[in-house]
Amino acid sequence: MATTPKIRPRALVRASGGPRYVVALAVDALGTGLLRPFLLLYGVTVLRLSAPATGIAMTAGVVVGLVCMPAVGRWLDRGARSTVVAASMLVRVLGVALLLATPAGHVWLFATAALFLGIGNQAWPAAHAALVATVAHGCERDTALAAGRALRNAGMGAGALLATACLAGGATALQALAAVTGLAYLAAATLAWSVHLHTHPANPAEDGDDGPAPRMRALLAANVVYVFCLNVPEIALPLILVTQLHASPVWSAAIFVANTVLVVTLQVPVTVLMSRFSRRTVLVLAGVVLAASYLGFLAATSLGHGWGAPAVAFVSVVCTCGEIIYAGSATALVTVLAPTHALGRAIALFQLSTGFGLAVSPAVITTLAPHGPAALWGTLATATLLSAGAVATEKDQGAAQQLMPPRAGMLVSSAIAFGDGLKQEELLPGAGGERPQGTGP
Repeated sequence: MATTPKIRPRALVRASGGPRYVVALAVDALGTGLLRPFLLLYGVTVLRLSAPATGIAMTAGVVVGLVCMPAVGRWLDRGARSTVVAASMLVRVLGVALLLATPAGHVWLFATAALFLGIGNQAWPAAHAALVATVAHGCERDTALAAGRALRNAGMGAGALLATACLAGGATALQALAAVTGLAYLAAATLAWSVHLHTHPANPAEDGDDGPAPRMRALLAANVVYVFCLNVPEIALPLILVTQLHASPVWSAAIFVANTVLVVTLQVPVTVLMSRFSRRTVLVLAGVVLAASYLGFLAATSLGHGWGAPAVAFVSVVCTCGEIIYAGSATALVTVLAPTHALGRAIALFQLSTGFGLAVSPAVITTLAPHGPAALWGTLATATLLSAGAVATEKDQGAAQQLMPPRAGMLVSSAIAFGDGLKQEELLPGAGGERPQGTGP
């Protein structure tokens, strides 16, 4: 069992892509928080579209945006890193520009804008993970990925709070927020592109694996179920609290805020704490914690009006802990399982499963909820436990070679042009002498 590494802020910033890239992440997250939670409201208030038409257009944009992921994976495997991140931001600039140019009542133009926003939102996580996987290795890679998620949640939360304060201005305020979002995306894209991080395409023979990338079928299928936890605070709990427990909407808002605060404050420390175990073990643990929280929600809703809402709020903390453990191990596991020459495609495929899970989870949750708490929470708990079992029993194919020795993780053998002063084939602050996480994937 590996020792728990210490969090070193300066090394973490470099492992996350460098100061400029971290600023780009913060600006991008802030801009996303200004508009993304209110896109439906923009369609209804500014463009005067019906709520169903707006919702369908947004869903179609997310689903169709998933189609771009195979191309993103191939682009990453050709060596692109910061360019793909910048492109994902520039696509969203185009989406915002089209949104601002859409006349009232034109649902197809709104749908096209939602499509560009969806492409950017789907491509960014894969591109970001590939960039971090290139710069950092071992425990520092996992911590850098966790730090990126915490920073993104903090930025989006701050943006959403700022936007909420401006909503009193009505349609004009929403248009102004959209314009600021577009400028934020443009600034973030410029900063990300200026990092100039790329690698030479890996040679499968040098990678020690001439065959295709591991299929990871069980992991990808399990991820579709795991990712439901991300929509529990936003969809499942408000639905249950308001329609079944007849609680005040304040409970839903408090749970959502608590979820955001816990992710921002605990994502990095928990990921570091879990680094003493293998990533696969941690991911299985996440499934067990999530399943336990779903059963806790089932018990909490049985208390009825009065004690039901406080009990749900308490159990939501357990669910958030499961979410944090899941987010800190899932992508990190994929980066270890994938051979270097197929890293981009593997991460893109994983993001495809994440996007699919996020797309179908609202429909599944809202379909199960009317049939009672047992139908909703019992189904989610059972599916999550089965997914955890599938992850635990899936055999790793050639993953052992992906775990670098302590010092070897510091060397990126491919040619790197890194805007913060790193030279070609320079030692990066990857593992920094730390042992790789756990004893295996």
